[in-house]
Amino acid sequence: MGKKLKVLIADSNERESEQLARELSTKLEVVAAVHDGIRALEAIQKLCPDIAIIDIMLPMVDGLGVIEKCRENMEENKLPSFIITTSIGTQKLIECINHMNIDYCIMKPFQPGILLHRIEQITRLKYMNLQIQCQTKGSINSQNQMRSASYDIRQDVTKIIRDLGIPAHIKGYQYIREGIIMAIEDVNMMNYITKLLYPSIAKKYKTTSSSVERAIRHAIEVAWNRGKVELLEEMFGYTISAGKGKPTNSEFIALIADKLRLDYQMNAS
Repeated sequence: MGKKLKVLIADSNERESEQLARELSTKLEVVAAVHDGIRALEAIQKLCPDIAIIDIMLPMVDGLGVIEKCRENMEENKLPSFIITTSIGTQKLIECINHMNIDYCIMKPFQPGILLHRIEQITRLKYMNLQIQCQTKGSINSQNQMRSASYDIRQDVTKIIRDLGIPAHIKGYQYIREGIIMAIEDVNMMNYITKLLYPSIAKKYKTTSSSVERAIRHAIEVAWNRGKVELLEEMFGYTISAGKGKPTNSEFIALIADKLRLDYQMNAS
């Protein structure tokens, strides 16, 4: 059986509040029954009930004043759900209660069974809202982690192509980096380099597929002319060799993408 909800009752009519406390105690834990606004405020802050049932016409500080003070002085996660009881049903008062975003208002006289039912509804709704907030927060954290991972991939790719001697000022630098990132994220991308990879890069940089292909080819030639073959062999073993000549565009992108993908898998395991 779950833990009983803690309830505080604040009502200037001692007889009514004691009777309500007896009837609610069959299902709930009544932590206090007080009869003025000052004691209500002190008890709520000290006892942190789950539900506070407050009569609007309390002496010293009225019911709405008690709620305002609680919201000013207490941490949000310690605030109870507030239920206002009243025998006054003027339109102006109802508008005031609605404006304060109070959980529920019930007119006197009322059946305790109805109040219990409303308390169950309020508690269920509050729990569902907390679940939604947690899920939303988790979703945001996941998105932030994805963005962070994407940023790390971009950094790693940038470092490799710079180490290979491809200068940042040439167009092929950007295109190769984009192609490697796409190939890491989608292993099938390299199977459709002319139909998918080049057009995707071209669309992003507002150019043509043939311009992307030529710029990547030029960037690889620049790297080879700078004498970076040894570094490439060190990185990828003997898949690429001086005797075989320069790798094709797809070989170059695929080799770097495969290396990084394997590195990420090894780090994750």
